[in-house]
Amino acid sequence: MGPWLDSVTGWLSANPQWLAAAVFIVACVECLAIAGLIVPGTVLLFTVAVLAGSGALSLSETLLLGFLGGILGDLISYFLGRHFHQNIRRLPGLRHHPEWMAGAESYFQRYGIASLLVGRFIGPLRPMLPMVAGMCDMPFPRFFAVSLLAAAGWSLAYLLPGWATGAAFRLPLPEGFWLQAGIVAASIAVMVGLSVNSSLRRHRRATIWISSMSLLILIGLFIGYPYLTALDNGVMTLVQEHRQPTLDEIAVTLTLIGEFRNMLLFSALLVILLLLCKQWRQATFAGATLLVTSLANTGTKYFFARVRPEVLSDPLTTYSMPSGHASGAFALFLTLGVLAGRGQPPRMRLTWLLIACIPAMAIALSRVYLGAHWPTDILAGAMLAICVCAAMLWLSQRQTSLNPMPFKIWWLVLPSMVALFGFFVLRHLPHTLLRYAY
Repeated sequence: MGPWLDSVTGWLSANPQWLAAAVFIVACVECLAIAGLIVPGTVLLFTVAVLAGSGALSLSETLLLGFLGGILGDLISYFLGRHFHQNIRRLPGLRHHPEWMAGAESYFQRYGIASLLVGRFIGPLRPMLPMVAGMCDMPFPRFFAVSLLAAAGWSLAYLLPGWATGAAFRLPLPEGFWLQAGIVAASIAVMVGLSVNSSLRRHRRATIWISSMSLLILIGLFIGYPYLTALDNGVMTLVQEHRQPTLDEIAVTLTLIGEFRNMLLFSALLVILLLLCKQWRQATFAGATLLVTSLANTGTKYFFARVRPEVLSDPLTTYSMPSGHASGAFALFLTLGVLAGRGQPPRMRLTWLLIACIPAMAIALSRVYLGAHWPTDILAGAMLAICVCAAMLWLSQRQTSLNPMPFKIWWLVLPSMVALFGFFVLRHLPHTLLRYAY
């Protein structure tokens, strides 16, 4: 694949006018039934995203093209399944690899709508599930709504890292940036790798290991942030270089959701709903995780009293590390991810946690985008939340595992929280736009 990929990269570099079409086509093929299993779409997506970030396309254009391409791939796959039904098994490729269809069909029958959301982030299932949904006559409005949500998170998770890498190579960054970025990235990669390995192997102490590793990284950030100025300043320069009015509004909306008072209400709503549904152990786990994270964040923030970046014209406070938005968002969404994964195989639990990290990371990155926090601030906030969440889960399961919650409870919890999110955004968005304006 190396020479072929090099030739594609070289041609796109020489013909950047085709890069937008390439992002759209690759995203579509990656989500297209059968083709997505054959073509190395993930590698191609990262490659074209790097080229886009080198100056050919803005971040919003790249994400939009990836989103639209993914939606088109989903729609083609869905209508293929809807048209052929059971005869889909006779198509070239599936006829010789029945296991591709069998795995996706079993997964869809077991998890229903949730499979389309979670399976989007599982390579072998991503291109096959929309076709299975069409084959099983899933109502199109329901499929399309879930596909829109899944494609939005997928495009952000799969295209943003590549685009940011391309932009970083293009800009003049402070000396020492790549060394510091490599150290931080390697530390997080080791933590994630060991965490995934211990979870897949069902180690009894997996959660306490995850908590310990994230605590080590958190301590390293507390001690080492004065020596990571090249990383902080480089990322801040990279972000501020690519600010756009549309992204400003999105970032303000996200940062509004992560405000402390809003997170407090969201957390209280979650715990109260769990108590009303008599999910006592789940409510205890959620309440303990959210409360301890909040108290730990407040204590460490005042202890370090780190000055915020000088991007905002009127910073709200000088206390910056760890980011309260990052710790609150990760604590809330990781709690939901943990509860959603109860009673499921390790791969499914990890996938739910990955999905939970997407909105949390979006809220955290909005703080860097708006110049309200340094990158190491949000990393510290995320590590704090991961540490507390894993520790609380370990304590909650010392005797017996947490039981999965019935779907009827999720149909109460999720719409209630989404409604509260929407209420605060619509109520405070005009004020916040003025507050964060230059």
